Amino acid sequence: MSGIEIMSSYRKSKSLNRSSSINKTILFGRSKSFNRSTLSPLNGGSPRALSAASPRPNRLSCVSQWSRMLIVIGLFVSFIIFFAGGYIYVLPSLSPEFLGYSLSVFNNSMVGCDIFNGSWVLDDAYPLYNASECPFAEQGFNCLGNGRSDNDYLKWRWKPKHCDLPRFDVYCILERFRNKRIVFVGDSMSRTQWESLICLLMTGVEDKKSVYEVNGNNITKRIRFLGVRFSSFNFTIEFFRSVFLVQHGLIPRHAPRRVTSTLKLDKLDNISNEWLHADILIFNTGQWWVPGKLFQVGCYFQVGNSLKLGMSIRTAFRLALGTWAAWVERSIDTNKTRVFFRTFEPSHWSDQSHRLCNVTQNPMTEPNGREHHVFSDSVLEVIKNMKIPITVLNITSLSSFRSDAHVGQWNDNQSAPDCAHWCLPGVPDVWNEIFFSCLFHDCGLHLQ
Repeated sequence: MSGIEIMSSYRKSKSLNRSSSINKTILFGRSKSFNRSTLSPLNGGSPRALSAASPRPNRLSCVSQWSRMLIVIGLFVSFIIFFAGGYIYVLPSLSPEFLGYSLSVFNNSMVGCDIFNGSWVLDDAYPLYNASECPFAEQGFNCLGNGRSDNDYLKWRWKPKHCDLPRFDVYCILERFRNKRIVFVGDSMSRTQWESLICLLMTGVEDKKSVYEVNGNNITKRIRFLGVRFSSFNFTIEFFRSVFLVQHGLIPRHAPRRVTSTLKLDKLDNISNEWLHADILIFNTGQWWVPGKLFQVGCYFQVGNSLKLGMSIRTAFRLALGTWAAWVERSIDTNKTRVFFRTFEPSHWSDQSHRLCNVTQNPMTEPNGREHHVFSDSVLEVIKNMKIPITVLNITSLSSFRSDAHVGQWNDNQSAPDCAHWCLPGVPDVWNEIFFSCLFHDCGLHLQ
C-alpha cells in the first residue's frame, strides 16, 4: 500500500562542506557555492643575532630552523584567515534556518527522500493529543467525543518509503516558534489544520490558560479571523477565512438575473493585506470551487468589468491561482516570510451527489483515482513557474487512502454525514508533521 506523489519546494538547498571529515546538510540554505583557495604561508624575517658568548652553530642549519618555524606560524595564520574569511563571506549569504535560528544538521536519512512516497503504518504512539482536552478543536471534528466507538483510525502514521518523518518534538517546535507569527489562509480544511497545529503544540504547554484566542472568540465556521496566542513563547497562530483566495463581489451592473454574485478572478481577497508580515504563510483553496457553491447559488466569474458566464471552474481556478502568485511575488518578502501551499484534500463520498458517506474502519488499500486532482495539478503548474521559492505540501495522494478518517456521522450535525472533513486527531496532524519536516528539515524531491 503506497501513495506516490511528487512534492515541490521550488527552492534548491545547497550543501556547504566546511571540512573534509564532516558532511553537514544545512536546512533551508540558499547559499552560493564557495570554493576556498589555499592561502600561501606568510614570509618570515631574518633570525635574531646570536650572543657573542654563544657557540656559533652552522648558519644554514639556523636559517633552516627559523624558516620551518616561520612556515608553521604562517600556516597557522593562514588557517585562521582561511576560516575567518570563509565565514565572513558565506554566512551573510545563507538564509538562516527558519528565519533566525542557528544553523543545524539533521539525520542524513532524510536527504533526498521523497516524503510523499510511502504508506500508512500502525503506531501505538498515536494519537498525539486528546481533542476533548484541547479547547481549540471544534466539537464537530471530535469524532471520538461525538460517539465514534472504534479508535483504529487514530493509530495510523505516515511512513515514507525510504526514510522516516522526524518524530514530533513539541518542546523543540515551541522554542523554534518563539516570537514568530504563523498564518493560515484558506477554507475549512485550512482551519482544521490550524486547529490541529494548536492542539499539537498545547501538549507542551504547562499553563493552558497562557494559550488563548486574541479576541476572546470561540472557534466557529463563519468568522473570518481567528488568532491564538501562546503567550509563554510570544507567538501567534492565525487563521484567515478566504475560501476562494480572490474577491467575492456583488452583482455587477446589467448582469443577467441568474447572477447574484461574482468571483473577481483578477483581484485577491480584500483582507490580503492582513496576511503580510507573517513569518510563515500556509495557503489552501479548493473545497468551494464546485458547482454547488458557485453556479447553483448564482455565483459566476468576473475579470475586470467583464462577466465570464461560460468560463469553466477549472479555468477560473487556474486564473485565481495566477492572481495569488502575482500577489505573492509582488508583496511577500521571502527573506522574512516562508510561503507554503497545501494541495487539494480528497473526499470519500460514496456518490456524486455528496449525500452518501461510508466511513471505513481501515484505510483503503488503493486510492481508486483519488491520488490525483486537477486542482492539485494546477497548484503545481502555477508554482513551478513562479519567480520565488514556494513549498508545496502535496498531501493529495497520501490523504486519498484515508477513507476511515472522515467525520462521517460523528459530527455536530448527525443528520448530515460528512465525508469531506477530517476527524481530530487524525489526518490533519500528519499534514502538520509533514509541514514540520519541510520547515525544519527537508521535503525530499523538488520540482525545480
